[in-house]
Amino acid sequence: MNHSLTTALLAPARSGFLIALVSAATLGMVFIAQYGFGLAPCQLCLWQRWPYAVAIAFGLAALALPRLRPALLALATLSIMVGGGIAVFHVGVEEKWWQGLTSCGGGPTPNSIEALRAQLLTAPVARCDEVSFRFIGLSMAGWNVLWSACLVIFGALATKRAGQESK
Repeated sequence: MNHSLTTALLAPARSGFLIALVSAATLGMVFIAQYGFGLAPCQLCLWQRWPYAVAIAFGLAALALPRLRPALLALATLSIMVGGGIAVFHVGVEEKWWQGLTSCGGGPTPNSIEALRAQLLTAPVARCDEVSFRFIGLSMAGWNVLWSACLVIFGALATKRAGQESK
């Protein structure tokens, strides 16, 4: 990437907008996967969406509040980092490196009709330890790990630049 393009992308005035735009596009892609292609999300998939929503809010706030831009960009970046951490955990569950959460499927066998009803009403849409789709060998959670890492690097560089320009 040439220097002028890098400088333009990392311009503090644009960085918040770019983080919000990329986060919104990411959520758009998962909704298309869910509703357009029928890929039901598990509990961990749903949790991975929230940090993107938070990053959208902080990114837009960074655009609107230039004096607070370094802190808001840092919070957007931190949010994406949390989502990436959830994605890493999810990949580990999918690959059977560690146990998932009890809310991720399975669980104890109910011992009454009322317990069965409660379990069915609170059951996750899909199991966290079963991959429903892979692309080039990676699950959607695996791709989210890589995507989050790229966004965290961008956010960290943008935050640093915004901090330097605010001095």
